[in-house]
Amino acid sequence: MTYSGAVRVGGPADVHELKDLMISKVAVGPMNNNAYLLRCRETDEQLLIDAAAEPRTLLRLIGDDGITSVVTTHRHGDHWQALAEVVEATGARTYAGRYDAEGIPVPTDILLDDADTLQVGHVKLTARHLAGHTPGSIALVYDDPHGHPHAFTGDCLFPGGVGNTWKDPEAFASLIGDVEEKLFGRLPDETWVYPGHGNDTTLGNERPHLPEWRERGW
Repeated sequence: MTYSGAVRVGGPADVHELKDLMISKVAVGPMNNNAYLLRCRETDEQLLIDAAAEPRTLLRLIGDDGITSVVTTHRHGDHWQALAEVVEATGARTYAGRYDAEGIPVPTDILLDDADTLQVGHVKLTARHLAGHTPGSIALVYDDPHGHPHAFTGDCLFPGGVGNTWKDPEAFASLIGDVEEKLFGRLPDETWVYPGHGNDTTLGNERPHLPEWRERGW
């Protein structure tokens, strides 16, 4: 079946099958958070992005093969409610942005800075530090050698705008500046965007609206 990225809490995962990587998206919790399970197709190694809520749901998705790593995109509590239970059950290494790790109650094994890389099997992901929604939010970019890039943006980029900066002009300027430079400025329109809540989008769908976002200030 064709991947759409449209998932609902209590519903099945949607699976995006790439040549080297399988991406399973599931919605969990009262804030409709997205969690993403990445599986290297050559080694079967798995990585989870945001153990947000519903540990039983996430552990069923992970299955008997377990995960080697779990990345928390940022410190807000709706993105780590299931982290302790998932880590306890799987023994996974924990990753988070350097400037957000102190706000996550589960210890972070590996701190991520901008342009750091991490592996899931033979697949390489690049961390992008996008400050503004939180001080240390991290997006992960997979530059698929067989196609277009894929960006897991946490709460920093959604269909229709950047993440919430609570009407703080400085935080908004920081976030939209980082998003423009490190995502829109470096990646093509075909880049698929997987946000922390709701439906997916592409950079091409959002790029024409950047001046509008800047003008409105959110």
